[in-house]
Amino acid sequence: MATRDYVKRGKAPRKPTRNAKKPPPKQGFPFKWALIALALVAGFGYGLYFLTTSEPPAQSEPPKTVTKPATKPSKPQKKEEKVIPPKPEEQWSYIEELENKQVQVEANEQEVSSRPYLMQCGAYRSASQADERKAMIAFQGLESHIKASQGEKGIWYRVVMGPYPLKREAERDRNLLRRAGIEPCAIWYWN
Repeated sequence: MATRDYVKRGKAPRKPTRNAKKPPPKQGFPFKWALIALALVAGFGYGLYFLTTSEPPAQSEPPKTVTKPATKPSKPQKKEEKVIPPKPEEQWSYIEELENKQVQVEANEQEVSSRPYLMQCGAYRSASQADERKAMIAFQGLESHIKASQGEKGIWYRVVMGPYPLKREAERDRNLLRRAGIEPCAIWYWN
């Protein structure tokens, strides 16, 4: 077999790839759309010009029949001048009415429970997590306590607030904590 010299032979020409993207065909200036846009702008301009220069349509009055007097009047008739009536004075009565008005509000009485309320803001397995929650609550200006309770799975550290004589007071504090991003807090009867 003959020896082949692959170095001097050179590179084979590349075959065109099948996935080669062809450039999109050149599109000329869109004369049709330019003419449509020009016509719309011209129509709009003419409409604005027509609205600003046209007079408002006069109200049609019934035609008057003119009768000529038999004799000429000795004095020429003056045209009637339109006299503008004086500006009416505004009279406001609501100021006096509001000063003397009595407002009656009927408020429902609050339901007073015989038992006070408590609010629990978390139950944790470690005392350090409970201390962190207690500190977050303290930064909001509220006082909380940590109660340790024995459960089936071990000791739980509950962060509680209260007692509250009215549920409304507990809800006010819960809304304050919710706005600060401290959730969830549940309100229960005090045990």
